[in-house]
Amino acid sequence: MKYLTQFLHFDCPAFFSGKILQVVGCKQWADYGSKDIVGSKIIAVIVEDKTPYRVKDGEQASNIFEKISIKVPNKTLNIAPGTVVELVNPTGTVYGDYRNQLSIRAEDVKVAQPAKA
Repeated sequence: MKYLTQFLHFDCPAFFSGKILQVVGCKQWADYGSKDIVGSKIIAVIVEDKTPYRVKDGEQASNIFEKISIKVPNKTLNIAPGTVVELVNPTGTVYGDYRNQLSIRAEDVKVAQPAKA
């Protein structure tokens, strides 16, 4: 069957529940084709993951220290590395041959804890 991925839903609030995201980089987000600046791209790492995952007996699951790229359209952001952030109205799409890649967009990124000097 074709086009099945159009009907998959990624539950961002459930996925980000119990997680703390810390910024490791921030840059402009350019459109691939036109090279026009369309927003900001935040690179964050999951520094805490208390999300309950359904796993098989004996398995442990965590996404701690995984990097996440967050695209924020129509915003120019400058967030310092080390800043803890929360996402405003995130949406996600799972993709890839093994459905193990995640694309995240958010309306905005809110500073939860400034970077320590």
